Amino acid sequence: MDDIERVEVSGFRVPFRDIDMYGRMHNAAYIVHAEEALAHFWRYRPPLEGEPHFVASKIECRFHDPLRLDDEVRLTVHIDKIGGKSVGFNVTMEAGNRLAAEIEMLWTATDPDTGEPVPLPEDIRDWLYGYLP
Repeated sequence: MDDIERVEVSGFRVPFRDIDMYGRMHNAAYIVHAEEALAHFWRYRPPLEGEPHFVASKIECRFHDPLRLDDEVRLTVHIDKIGGKSVGFNVTMEAGNRLAAEIEMLWTATDPDTGEPVPLPEDIRDWLYGYLP
């Protein structure tokens, strides 16, 4: 995975701890690794004072081809949509030339004190637009 240079791309090798008794990666592990990819991407956002908290309000996973022990996986974070108070992500997982899974996540910006939804900060919104297809 050393050849990955874009902030929206990350990778991992499927560890033994993520494998079920049938030799496939556990369903929950797909979401864990997608969240790690999104956290990697999110580290590169512009720094803001008083930034809202972002919480997952929807997570959906589509399985295409199961991942197995030691598969080298490439994860790519795509911006699906940018709303007034939320942002939709689609994380693709590929092993070699095969699509293993697609995970959709919707993050909602919330007030850190009340937990109520708040508008996305303009600086973050502008940064996210740079990743729209």
